[in-house]
Amino acid sequence: MWTLQDAKNRFSAVVDAALAGQPQEVSRRGKPAVVVLSAADYARMRAAATERRGSFVQHLLSFPSPATPDERTQVAPRDVSF
Repeated sequence: MWTLQDAKNRFSAVVDAALAGQPQEVSRRGKPAVVVLSAADYARMRAAATERRGSFVQHLLSFPSPATPDERTQVAPRDVSF
């Protein structure tokens, strides 16, 4: 893991290592802050996330239809007096 100052001073080395397939972690004030990775790795990660996520329409269609009985539709409301 690189400190932020070291990563600034040796940015070419950070980029070279990321391009070689080794993501580089950079810390700020002793805590992990960012990861530098190659554009190809980033594109691959985004494509994989998009494939897993599916579309918003698919998400909506996965909800049970109102005609499907579930626990909530079988519960009777309680009496309330005002």
